[in-house]
Amino acid sequence: MSTTRVKLTIAYDGSGYDGWQWQPEARGVQQVVEDALVKLMPGGPYRLHSSSRTDAGVHALGMVAHADLPLAKARMTPHKLRIAINAYLPKDIRVLESTRVRPDFHARFHATGKQYRYTVWNHAAMNPLLQGRAWQVPVKLDVPAMKRAAKLFVGQQDFRSLATNRGQVLKDAVRTLTRCDVTRSGPQINFVIEGDGFLYKMCRSIVGTLVQVGKGRFSETDIRKIIAAESRGAAGMTAPAHGLVLWKVYYRGKRSGGASEWRNLES
Repeated sequence: MSTTRVKLTIAYDGSGYDGWQWQPEARGVQQVVEDALVKLMPGGPYRLHSSSRTDAGVHALGMVAHADLPLAKARMTPHKLRIAINAYLPKDIRVLESTRVRPDFHARFHATGKQYRYTVWNHAAMNPLLQGRAWQVPVKLDVPAMKRAAKLFVGQQDFRSLATNRGQVLKDAVRTLTRCDVTRSGPQINFVIEGDGFLYKMCRSIVGTLVQVGKGRFSETDIRKIIAAESRGAAGMTAPAHGLVLWKVYYRGKRSGGASEWRNLES
C-alpha cells in the first residue's frame, strides 16, 4: 500500500490522560489519535512516532508526531486530513497542523530542541480560570532570587539531580539548556525552559527547585551545589504535572508559534 509521511502538530489537555504514550492498561493521547486515524482511513493500525513523551496530566500545544498514511487511497490532502481527523477526536485533543514531509523525516530524531512552559499562581486564592493549568503556591515568593537561580541552569550540564529515576541508572544525563526564564505578571509566574532534550520529570524538578528558592529554602548559589551533587535528593520537589505545557518543538528551519517547521524535509 502506497503511503505518505505526514507530520502532525497536536495540542491537548492532558488532564484526562495517562500521558502521551500508548499503554496497554491506561489511556494515552497517542492511542486516541491512532484510533481516530483508523476510523478516518480504514486499513490501519497506523503508528504515530512522536517528538516527546509527556507524563500523565501534562498538556501540549506543540506536540509533533509523524505517521505513514494512505492519503492517495483515501483521496485526502494533508489539509483535509487535519479537518477530518478533528471530527473523530474528543474536544480535548486537536490536530493544529498536518503537513506532508519527506519519507526520511522523523519527529523525534530530527528535533533539535524543545520548549516547555510552566505556570504558577502565586496568591492565597486560586484563579478559577487557571484551574488545572497552574500550580497554586499561596505563600509569597522571592521572584528576583528565582530569576537569578534560573540562569544557573542554562548551559551544558549533567542534570542527574533534576531527573526522577525510573529504576535504572542513567548512563547519559548531560543536556544543554539554552533558556530558563522566570517572569511575573501580577500573581502569575511563568517559567520558560528550552533545551536540546529533557530527562524524566526534569522540567518539573527545575520548577519545583526554583519555587523553593523563592520560599527561601535554597539560595540561588545552592543551584551549582545541587547540580554538582548528581543526586535527586539534593534538589527540590517535583512541581505538579498540571502546570506544565510542551509548548513547541524545534526543527531545522523557521521557528514559529506553538508549532514546528522542518522546511528542508517538506515535500
